[in-house]
Amino acid sequence: MTVDASLESLPEVQRQRAEALRDLIQRTAPEAVEYFGYGMPGYKLDGKPLVYFAAFKNHLGVYALPAAHAEFATELARFKQGKGSVQFPWAEPLPLELIGRMVRFNIARRAAP
Repeated sequence: MTVDASLESLPEVQRQRAEALRDLIQRTAPEAVEYFGYGMPGYKLDGKPLVYFAAFKNHLGVYALPAAHAEFATELARFKQGKGSVQFPWAEPLPLELIGRMVRFNIARRAAP
């Protein structure tokens, strides 16, 4: 499976939001390499995971790694979470600005000595 095929298989509203997230990640981390791993679209920077996402029946799951989720715990508190994952319900607008900050946080962590 490819990222394109994965997104094309989604219902229209879900596809649009997943594509908006994909676009955000690509603009925020243009050096990141897109691939399909762990059964979902993912991005690596310098060979290390940066962020993944997956569409589910009731939500879009974003896997921005445990450190990013810990850093933004207060802002993510209203969403259902797991270790390193957060569920954004389809019934609500996708918080792209927040997700963008999470991706930038992960990029900065990679650059830190």
